[in-house]
Amino acid sequence: MTPTLVLTIIVIYFLALILISVITSKGADSTTFFTANRQSPWYLVAFGMIGSSLSGVTFISVPGNVGNIGFGYFQVVLGYLVGYWVIIGVLMPLYYRLNLVSIYTYLEKRFSFWSHKTGASFFLISRTLGSALRLYLAATVLQLFLFDAWNVPFFVTVAITLVLIWVYTFRGGVKTIVYTDAFQTLFLVSAVCITVWQVSDSLGLSFSGMVEAVKNGPYSRIFYFDDPSSPMFFFKQFLGGAFITITMTGMDQEIMQKNLTCKTLGDAQKNMFWFSIILVVINLLFLTLGALLYMYSEQNNIPVPTATDELFPLLALNKFSLLVGVFFLLGITASSYASADAALAGLTTSFCIDFLDFKNKSEKTKQLQKFWVHLGFSFVFLIIIVIFRKINERSVIDAVLSIAGYTYGPLLGLFTFGLFTKYQVKDRLVPIVCVLSPVLTYATKIVIEKNFDYRFSLEILLVNGLLTFIGLLLISKKGERVQAL
Repeated sequence: MTPTLVLTIIVIYFLALILISVITSKGADSTTFFTANRQSPWYLVAFGMIGSSLSGVTFISVPGNVGNIGFGYFQVVLGYLVGYWVIIGVLMPLYYRLNLVSIYTYLEKRFSFWSHKTGASFFLISRTLGSALRLYLAATVLQLFLFDAWNVPFFVTVAITLVLIWVYTFRGGVKTIVYTDAFQTLFLVSAVCITVWQVSDSLGLSFSGMVEAVKNGPYSRIFYFDDPSSPMFFFKQFLGGAFITITMTGMDQEIMQKNLTCKTLGDAQKNMFWFSIILVVINLLFLTLGALLYMYSEQNNIPVPTATDELFPLLALNKFSLLVGVFFLLGITASSYASADAALAGLTTSFCIDFLDFKNKSEKTKQLQKFWVHLGFSFVFLIIIVIFRKINERSVIDAVLSIAGYTYGPLLGLFTFGLFTKYQVKDRLVPIVCVLSPVLTYATKIVIEKNFDYRFSLEILLVNGLLTFIGLLLISKKGERVQAL
């Protein structure tokens, strides 16, 4: 994997993305950018969502973390499956019935102005941080494979990465992303399949032999039922996975925006159902890859890096065949960019619809403001990634899920209160409740972990959502009810 070869692959890859962008953005206006004119084929959306949902975090952190927790992450994946089915049955019908562009306008219809702005604000904060950390992985790998050889500063690597994303998304928006994500998912899935095949072959294992070796090896443990105080306890992981999916997918503009580009509710539900099934299989494949990477390291006396996120890049760059190196580069690039480009479109859409009142502006004004918002979020990504590079001491997947627990909790509380009660609230107090809830959640975590033999994990999201729900109940207008939407 010489720098020249890496550069050639990257250039060809992005030329293909730009070509797709040119084709899909012909005649695009602001409506195309935000909704793709609601003409996206459901199967294309489903396939493309695999790449944007997995991201570089799954591609690197999930295999790397197998050495620490075995297949324990699969407990979360099973929770994901339940969460997706809740979205299919509860949230999707609501969004299609109200014909939403930004899903946070539901909060304005259900409550009022401040609830709407608060929900959108928490999405902007959470998705900006989460997506920036995911993109951090892609920039790190590009630095390792390419730019270190030329002594290019990491800051410049990140800037180049963001410019490339901006170039192929700024006109077509979500319409372009539906197609580019499908293109990128193809490389992501190919990369993990080829790597599993090549590593198994280097270990002298047939397919059945690989299955047996992984099953009987030290990394195959899935379920943790023995210690309720442990962060890995099954019900913490399972329920956390379910609610993370409901919030980070069903209450997330980035992901739902692509679903809302399908022609009908039925198409969107088919998309989500088949996507959820395939996602379980793909995650199992990534966990299998992780076990194989550790088995390969042990067999060849290769030290495992302290930061386990570095294991897959280290082996792909230095130990495996050129084929694995090429597809690893394509896979990490595809997974990270598929997540980041959709995030930029989702953030731009939310800010424009939720804060700039696009309904009452001319098309020329919409295009100009959309341009600057899109560019602005790219710059924010740059700053966050560079800062995280300085302070990162943990697995990126842990960081992403930890952030989600605190920033998506208020969204979970708001949507749950709106959907399952008929109470109206004192709208001006909603921002106070939603800011205090994460603070109280963190304080609760510190007190309980200090005084009891208990460690919080993904269930922190449920605590946060519950505190938000209770807060909304306390500021509800007694006796004043609303008609269900």
